Amino acid sequence: MRFAVPNTTALVTDGGLATTLEAAGFDLSDPLWSARLLLDAPTAITAAHREFFRAGADIATTASYQVSFPGFAARGVDAAQTAAMLHRSVGLARTAAADVGGRRRWVAASVGPYGAALADGAEYRGRYGLSVAQLAAWHRPRLEVLAAAGADVLACETVPDVDEAEALVGLLADLDVPAWLSYTIDGRRTRAGQPLAEAFAVAAGAPQICAVGVNCCDPADVAAAIDIAAGVTDKPVIVYPNSGERWERTRWSGRPTFTADRAAGWVSAGARLVGGCCRVGPAQIAALADRLADPAAGGTATPTG
Repeated sequence: MRFAVPNTTALVTDGGLATTLEAAGFDLSDPLWSARLLLDAPTAITAAHREFFRAGADIATTASYQVSFPGFAARGVDAAQTAAMLHRSVGLARTAAADVGGRRRWVAASVGPYGAALADGAEYRGRYGLSVAQLAAWHRPRLEVLAAAGADVLACETVPDVDEAEALVGLLADLDVPAWLSYTIDGRRTRAGQPLAEAFAVAAGAPQICAVGVNCCDPADVAAAIDIAAGVTDKPVIVYPNSGERWERTRWSGRPTFTADRAAGWVSAGARLVGGCCRVGPAQIAALADRLADPAAGGTATPTG
């Protein structure tokens, strides 16, 4: 069955994979971040995916966000092995879905931005100094491998810059796999400073893009992003922000503001895929899935069986 976003119900995505792995005791202070565990501890990734599926997530997002051919080469991993790790990331999520069983669950292959591979926070700034053509050339090998790896959908996520979105959308035109395009934002603009309406418009005429939206952002910015997306494109909207805590130098601070009721409000506002990103764990996803599945509370999600 080909992945498709429902028109009248909402699908629940997972939360922060790295958050869940850190909670399990793994130190991810490494340039490869959670992708390192594809090499060192793949069963831990499967276990994290299982946690989210058991919590009620419909979609698992793979551990491929930080995987890049240059990044793995710097660790002494050749191109063939890196491609195998991309395939492994999809297989681990598939295994978790089979372990949990029950209803249909989906695997989204994470396609992180160019800045993520730099491991210096550049994905929250954008404006890398590369052209659209250069960004496309960098992304193409990984996209082609993930498209062939058997994922249901490609998650082009945490994109900070319209130039990078244009590169990704252009490449997706050559691949027979649906994808969503999700920006990281600050207010009503991308992290690179472009108006969000301009950013969403990049995907408006792209048939391969099955949803547009935002992730890895403040929950306070989500409602406006839903409105802007609806005004620019008829694509379904996906939202999966951070917890609301803020990263300051070496630690998270502040109070979480991601709640099940707040996320249910995004669904009421028109979002069709909803979940969490950094610092949102299985417990928060379970609360969200329960909230959306409760008819008495106006739930619209698929049953969590």
